[in-house]
Amino acid sequence: MTDERTGPSAGRLDADEERVTRAWHLLVGLGAALVHRPFNPVTYQALRDYLDRDADEVLASLTVLLERPENQLRERIAELTRPVPAAENGGRS
Repeated sequence: MTDERTGPSAGRLDADEERVTRAWHLLVGLGAALVHRPFNPVTYQALRDYLDRDADEVLASLTVLLERPENQLRERIAELTRPVPAAENGGRS
């Protein structure tokens, strides 16, 4: 969630970041599935579903992210990859 005064919530993905991240994971999986079984109709249907349902929104979100200044992107990546203290993640490390 993006706050106009402070930017995205610390440690949380904003809507555009989440949409692009989910798409990236899905597409990497679909790409691997195509390499493993290039003629699997289930994989083709999943790819068609993504293109029909989600691709336009993901591309719009990607455009928003790419419009951010480089220093803001670098700061955001550092923020999101910083280790979470144990108290913030329920005692898990």
